Amino acid sequence: MSHNDYERFILTIKQMTGIDLSSYKEAQMKRRLTSFREKKGYADFESYVKAMKGNQALLEECLERMTINVSEFYRNRSRWDVLDQTIIPLLLKTSQSLKTWSAACSSGEEPYTLTMILQKHLKASQFSVLATDLDRVILERAKLGFYGERSIKEVPEDMLHTYFTKKESIYEVDPTLKKNITFKQQNLLTDSFETGYDLIICRNVMIYFTEETKHALYQKFSKALRPGGMLFVGSTEQIFNPDTYGFKSKETFFYEKV
Repeated sequence: MSHNDYERFILTIKQMTGIDLSSYKEAQMKRRLTSFREKKGYADFESYVKAMKGNQALLEECLERMTINVSEFYRNRSRWDVLDQTIIPLLLKTSQSLKTWSAACSSGEEPYTLTMILQKHLKASQFSVLATDLDRVILERAKLGFYGERSIKEVPEDMLHTYFTKKESIYEVDPTLKKNITFKQQNLLTDSFETGYDLIICRNVMIYFTEETKHALYQKFSKALRPGGMLFVGSTEQIFNPDTYGFKSKETFFYEKV
């Protein structure tokens, strides 16, 4: 397979969907899509993309493969405890209500976790949670709020009793959690962001982007936060030069907008 074949594929996908695969680390993305393409029986990217043009289901399946949907409730539990016990009380010193955003929310575990924690501190009318992802199919799954055993293994016992109904081996999220979350499709790289956020969570996504793309995204997140607002990143995504983006390190993996 020639490199040009993949390059042309990147261009065509961008024209068809607006998603720019060149913003992702090439080796990882190319490997993932090559194995998927071969599994579907296409010898090269040219024939694969041609088939997608006339087949919406094939295109959506490919888009789902591009986006990385690995998630669970309370992922890296100790960091959520810091959010609950330190960061939210800090934010509430300067604000009566909280505007929050789970960016790249995948199948919904993250915004639901955030909502459970916020409800410990605030009434439902005092906070909002925006949950966005590039993948429309995964967002529909998130809205349904059904999860298997693997997703809920870190959920504290009291939260499990309060917010989940177990039906055989499936756990359904309580409808009260869904009321405060707005699920919306969004391309982080090309779409504009709202502003005035108190808290933005973007975890375990940056690792897939090129350095140039990360830089642009941190700039956008910084502009979207109010002064004193917090960016919460994943456990492999420390920002080594936070002041470049108008941040200062507050706690491990939490950055405050100066």
